[in-house]
Formats: sequence, C-alpha cells, structure tokens
Amino acid sequence: MLDVIGLTSAEEELYRCLLQLTTARIDELVRRLHRPREQVVAQVEALRSKGLVQPTDTDPDAPLRPTAPDVALGGTLLRRQEDLEAARRRVTQLAEEYRSGLRRQHVDHLVEVITGARVLRDRLRDLQNAARTEVLWFCRANPLAMAGPENVEEFDALARGVSYRAIYERDLLLEPGALADLAKGVAAGEQARVLDRLPVRLAIVDARTAICPLVADRDGGEPSAAVIGRSQLLDALLALFESHWRVATRLRLDDAGVVAAAEGRRPDPEGHPGDGYQPDADEARLLSLFVAGVPDKSIASQFGVSRRTVQRRIADLMDVAGVDTRPGLAFQVARRGWL
Repeated sequence: MLDVIGLTSAEEELYRCLLQLTTARIDELVRRLHRPREQVVAQVEALRSKGLVQPTDTDPDAPLRPTAPDVALGGTLLRRQEDLEAARRRVTQLAEEYRSGLRRQHVDHLVEVITGARVLRDRLRDLQNAARTEVLWFCRANPLAMAGPENVEEFDALARGVSYRAIYERDLLLEPGALADLAKGVAAGEQARVLDRLPVRLAIVDARTAICPLVADRDGGEPSAAVIGRSQLLDALLALFESHWRVATRLRLDDAGVVAAAEGRRPDPEGHPGDGYQPDADEARLLSLFVAGVPDKSIASQFGVSRRTVQRRIADLMDVAGVDTRPGLAFQVARRGWL
C-alpha cells in the first residue's frame, strides 16, 4: 500500500522487522528476512534516504534503529495529497471541457429524458441533496411526482443554507392542508409567492440543472421530464422564473402564526384612517392570503375559525384603508406597502 509514496513492499517488510527488533545489525536482518546481504544493505540505504532508519552510533557497524514514520513520511504524504488534489481539479476542468464540446455537437447530451413518477421523484431528491446555493420551484396543483409533505429534502437543504424560492399556483393552496404545509416551509426559510396560473411545472437547482415535464398534465400516463444542463435553454427557463417571481404575490406565513391570524388584534377603524397605519404580524398574514386570492372558507379552515370571523376582519381592514370593496382593499395593501 505504501508504494504510492515510494516505499516498496520489500522495504516496508524490512522496516516492520526493524520495528519488532527495536535495534538490529545488518547480519541479524539478513538472517531474519532470509535475503542476500547485498540486497538488505541496498534496502537499508533506501530506508535511510527516506529518513526511516538511522544508526544508533557513528560507528559504521553500529546497530540500526527505526525512526517515526509519520515524521519521516508526513511531508511526502502531504505533497502527494496536494498533487492528487491538483490532478482532481485538472480532471474536473477537462471533464467540463469535454461536456461542453459534446453539447456543441450533440443535443442529446444537453437534455436527458426521464420517465416515471418514481424516477422523477428520485431525481428531484438527488438534486436537492446536492444543492449548494438556490432551488427555484414552479409548484402547480395536483403534483405529478412529489407532494409538498413528502419533500423532506427541502428542510435539510434550508438547514445547510440553501435558498428556496417557490411560486405556488392558487389552486394548490386550496387543497386540504396545503397552507399548513406551506407555512412550515416558510417558517424554515422558504420564500413563497402565489399566482393564478403557472405555465409549467419547473425546478431549477443552483442555476445549473432544471427539470421540466415534457407533456401536458391532461395527457395522462406516466409522467416524463427533461433534465436540462447549462445552456441557452436553461437561461430561458431562469428568465421565465424571474419574470413570474416579479409579479407574483408574496405570502407571509409561519408555522405558529397561520392559525392565529384571524383572531389577532382588531384594528380600530376610527383610529387609523391614514397612510401611517401598519398591520401587525397577524393582520399581515391574513392580508397575504387575501391578496393571494385564497377564498374566505379556505382561510377560515386554516386558521381554525369561522368564515364569518374572517369576513369581519377583512371588513375591519377595509374600513382602515378607507375603501368599501375588496379590490379596493387589495389596491390599498399594495399602495401603502402593508405587505
């Protein structure tokens, strides 16, 4: 095993013999190892040149003794490790150049097609486990491969510092338990926004790899998806996400506040008629869902209160904003920066 740092198996055996004897002369090593004397002498000299053996005295015939291997070989090991690391970096660079060349010549190296819900789910998990900087999601209703509660990889990634930005389709928020699951992700650090409709399902990891279904949901059958590497196609998908992120409505939820928002502080319609009013945290969460278009019944279900209570709270906020319609409240929420 030590031949990787220049120590032959015969030299290693001689060194081990010397370790057992503590000190020994050449003749004793010849008897122990059953080797020709000239061969033992040459191997002892090789070990001395590597700093593993030294005489016990200045007398040429003095017994030999071993030296500490970590001291003698530590520098060699470090240099070899540095050489291997430099070689690894070089191989990585060459591999990237190789893949770049293939992409220019063969489009099938740019896009990998995968089929089946399990395969798609496993690939999404692998990509999240390998994520280092940011994961982007388009989350549509009726997930094809992995529902929100199954995506435990997100919490592991968030815990190690990976950023998550997700845009949810409004219909997804109406599914039972969806807001509670979403609140857990937001509480863990996910940035969430909502839109009426999303054009496709999409996941992008570290701006390096994207996964996008190939057929429409209504086509049925086994789902298939394209795994897309660095390319102009990936750049287009990144631009698609950012364009939708800019116009999506921000959701303000947390694991504790989502069930308390509707029973929080009731605003005083007479006391805060001007622009200086700022909703408290509970009211902001309520407004966040309201502006996102979540129906009163669904909001009430998530908060654990009646729909009438939710309607009363929204009416109170309309009074504060000085409007008498719900669209007017949504406009004032944006104008006054309440979210």
